Amino acid sequence: MIGAGVVGLTLARRLLTDGHDVLVLAAAGGTDTTSSVAAALWYPYLVAPAHDTRWWGRRTYVVLGELARTTPEAGVDMRHGHEHVGVPQDPPDWHEDVAGFRSSAHGWSFDSPVADMSLYLPWLAEQVTTAGGRIEVGHEVSPQTLPAARDLGQDALVLATGLGSRHLAADPTVRPVRGQVVLVEQMGLDEWHLDGSDAEVPTYVVPRRDVVVCGGTALGDRWDTAPEPATTTDILRRCAELVPAVADARVVDVRVGLRPVRPAVRLERADALGPGDLPLITCYGHGGAGVTLSWGCADDVAGMVADL
Repeated sequence: MIGAGVVGLTLARRLLTDGHDVLVLAAAGGTDTTSSVAAALWYPYLVAPAHDTRWWGRRTYVVLGELARTTPEAGVDMRHGHEHVGVPQDPPDWHEDVAGFRSSAHGWSFDSPVADMSLYLPWLAEQVTTAGGRIEVGHEVSPQTLPAARDLGQDALVLATGLGSRHLAADPTVRPVRGQVVLVEQMGLDEWHLDGSDAEVPTYVVPRRDVVVCGGTALGDRWDTAPEPATTTDILRRCAELVPAVADARVVDVRVGLRPVRPAVRLERADALGPGDLPLITCYGHGGAGVTLSWGCADDVAGMVADL
């Protein structure tokens, strides 16, 4: 397994359930991954194709909901919230797959899992190692070094490398969509709010247990990851219009992540990356929905590995 973001760790945990020996290699892990910046509200965002996305999302909704009910240490909570729309429109095709869905003149509301990534990513990593998997961070994996994976005693290679797939899988269709978020102190907010009427500046306020995630941006083909003070100011202004309590909340942190967007998620058996290399399965291009699709994609990857 290459990649230790939320998709890679979820795939690793799922493969371990089937009894496979799993080694995870990654350049970065934990707080150094794009996954750590995510607001991690279950919501299919910047991702396709619709049919597969719906199945992957439905499966993940069930798993995260169960974690919210039974495993508080995972950092997942089920929260009710509201999506505000500027003009009347039909509800999303996945509305039948979520609990508590209600339409109104101004949008809709439903129950959605929210993962606190400062807790959820370490929990996933612990689940992998407790089940016998190994995680090695700090590997600068390249197409030239991948054939050496055979020397590690593995029977298959799974790429869950997000934006890194642009280089590693020589796939120029993977591109960054820059997202900046502001974390503010928790001010007693229980419900999330989302307004995606402006595609480049989606506004969302997502409560966690200790902080509230305020966002955001969706700027295509931007590779820079330094927070922009003017963007921080704009995010806080927009979020305060959506949730007035944000205006008086203390800023805790500002973060930037690059969503790995692709015309469609690439989950398939692919050609090996080098002569005589391991069987290859790709699982990347999840856009802004890595958490949302993770467990459903893991089931499909497990099925492909079983068929090798």
